Amino acid sequence: MSQKFSLYDELTVEENIDFYSGIYRLPRAKKVERKAWVLEMAGLADHRRSRTAVLSGGWKQRLALGCAVLHEPPILFLDEPTSGVDPNSRRQFWDLIYHLAAQGVTVFVTTHYMEESEYCDRLGIIYRGELIALGTPRELKTRHMTEAVLEVDCARPNDAMGVIERLPSVKEVALFGKGLHVVAPDADAATAAIRPALAAAQIPLLRIERIVPTLEDVFVSLIEARDAAAGTQQEVSR
Repeated sequence: MSQKFSLYDELTVEENIDFYSGIYRLPRAKKVERKAWVLEMAGLADHRRSRTAVLSGGWKQRLALGCAVLHEPPILFLDEPTSGVDPNSRRQFWDLIYHLAAQGVTVFVTTHYMEESEYCDRLGIIYRGELIALGTPRELKTRHMTEAVLEVDCARPNDAMGVIERLPSVKEVALFGKGLHVVAPDADAATAAIRPALAAAQIPLLRIERIVPTLEDVFVSLIEARDAAAGTQQEVSR
């Protein structure tokens, strides 16, 4: 299933399903059974006679997924299936993926949403065409993230970021929601430096604590490490 919707807008939901069941050469009796299954699985029974062009992005993706599994493939590749859909539709789409996985289908998903990748059993991070990390979400957070991550809740986070990122004990700072995520080699040293620095800048500190890194933290850390290594290699080659 491709990222870009590739079914026919001119056809109805039912007509698209009929067309793809023909492409997959399903027997007549099987076509009826699988069409009913897709309409039920994707929640499209009430939209079966709707022209596909009038469907929302979320409904279109459900239809595309249904057509992709009409012939009951053992392996399914989904290329950014939830791109451009609202959060509720994204959650519902993942429920469909879980349903397929529970039936024994192996599902490969590519995504740029780090929080969405948490839903997967196993992750591979690819950077510039190279697989740079592989494992479960927990393994990536514990094995591939050597630095500590501090969550900082404070007033004026934009100003605070400028103060904190200048501290020698801090590797990087990023806005995260209403607060900051601070990456540092030593959590205690960074905490000890952040408190007085924010106080000197008259920025009230509400909370600072070490947290389990998110996959976004892991991703950024791995990318920076890979770029740093590549830069060192270029300097040596000169």
